[in-house]
Amino acid sequence: MRRVIVGVFLLCASIFGATETIDAPSLESKLATLTKAIAQSNNPWYKQYINIKAYENLLQEIRYAEKELERLEAIEEKNSRVSSQILQYKNTLQTLQRQRDILESYAKNYSQLLELPEIKDIPNVSNPILIISGYSFIKTLQESQHNIESNAKSLQEILDMAKQCYEIAQILNDYYVDENNTPKIKEYQNQTLEALQMVQSLESAQQILQTSYDVYSKEIESIITSLESEIKAQVVKMISILVAFGAIFVIGLFIKTALRKYILDSNRVYTANKIINIFNITLIVIILLFAYLENVSYLVAIVGFASAGLAIAMKDLFMSVLGWFVIVLGGSVHVGDRVRVVKDGATYVGDVLDISVLRMTIYEDITFTSYVENRRAGRIIFIPNNYIFTTLLANYTHAGLQTVWDGIDISITFDSNYKKALSIATEIGKRYSKGYTELTRKRMERLKDRFSLRNINLETRAFCMLEPNGIRISLWYHVNSYTIMALRSTISGELIEAFLREDDIYIAYPTTKVVPTGGDGRGNKPDPSTPSNVASPTNPTRLRGGSDVPFADDKDLDHGNFGVM
Repeated sequence: MRRVIVGVFLLCASIFGATETIDAPSLESKLATLTKAIAQSNNPWYKQYINIKAYENLLQEIRYAEKELERLEAIEEKNSRVSSQILQYKNTLQTLQRQRDILESYAKNYSQLLELPEIKDIPNVSNPILIISGYSFIKTLQESQHNIESNAKSLQEILDMAKQCYEIAQILNDYYVDENNTPKIKEYQNQTLEALQMVQSLESAQQILQTSYDVYSKEIESIITSLESEIKAQVVKMISILVAFGAIFVIGLFIKTALRKYILDSNRVYTANKIINIFNITLIVIILLFAYLENVSYLVAIVGFASAGLAIAMKDLFMSVLGWFVIVLGGSVHVGDRVRVVKDGATYVGDVLDISVLRMTIYEDITFTSYVENRRAGRIIFIPNNYIFTTLLANYTHAGLQTVWDGIDISITFDSNYKKALSIATEIGKRYSKGYTELTRKRMERLKDRFSLRNINLETRAFCMLEPNGIRISLWYHVNSYTIMALRSTISGELIEAFLREDDIYIAYPTTKVVPTGGDGRGNKPDPSTPSNVASPTNPTRLRGGSDVPFADDKDLDHGNFGVM
């Protein structure tokens, strides 16, 4: 507002100066105010101008000192009294030169304020991730442009104030010339000259800044336009890719729904879903590669050179992928199958939860293996697919089979009726496994088209074998793969109860047999001449299990009248 008032005042003064009276004190006050405002301002251009002026004054002092030094040195031979003055000028000249060296780096000109930031590392927006970098670079350029505009604005402000000082000082100088006021004339001539020098210096800097800014601004606009075009192209490409991904997902979902509707075998549906997922992922990767790789031949070359090293360094990984193909295409294992894996002496039995490209995931169930070996279950076991080539993997439910042979062993004494024991065991086994046997027979009939199956006996069987501690009755029967422990527990209990009900079958187990009379080792077997339900000296009571025999009389213990066999 102050500049507007002063401008209007100066315009009026220039037009009506010849006819109107000039208010010199008011102009002097305004000039003093402007001069003080310029001196107290934090304007970088004014500060730099002061430094430049100080540097120029310093150069003038150096030139003057050098001239005086030359003059004194020329007359030193004629007048020896000037030696002290020469030494003084030399010291002064050295001091001034050091000051010049200090000021020269930053006070020589306006280079620091006129220097524009260099534009480098322009990003190439070639994928969606670089969109953020593109916008960030655009923002940086805009901030740089704004800083230059602010710098130009501050230069214009100080230049306007300098021009006002010059015009007012010139008016006052002309006024006091008319008034013939010599001291005032000299004062305002100096102020007019100083203001004019400032105006000329700042106008020169302004012209350089304006020219540089015009070029710089056009370069920034060109870069921003290019980046915005690249960003727009990447957004369009990204939207197209997302549409393609959506179409792939919808088509895959439609196929999966159709498979679940028309295919009843859940294992086939699961395998088909896996294949569809892998196909979709592969298709997506191919789309991304061709969309964002500028030269696909580079990828082919890199893969060609790296394949040999990768094949060695990642052998297990490639073998797992190959194993996955063997499992899926060969159909040896399906999700839901019960499998048994042996590795480094550890055995795991469980149900297959998932078959991925690199590994199978099984859930360890409570089985006879966990009862005998592991003593724990319920773990999630991860089996690399490459184990199918190097490790024994048994499938309990392959090719639709739901049953396996299970066996229970129980030992009886040598003097037991082993034929009756075999009959009883076979009858119990058939009773509990009849349904599983028929199911197995039907499954085997279906497998005759795929495998050579001849003379396979599927009936429940029992065998007797001689062992050091008795006769072992081995019962074998069919059972569902997922209920082995339950049926084994039931049949075991039935065998024990059935054998205990028989008088001529004795369950054998490791024991110490005490014969109180030092007899022939019959134990508590009844005397053939004595009915089995009548007590006798050799059979005081009939104990089930048949090995441990109570003493006939407590006095036998007192006298130690017994034998150990």
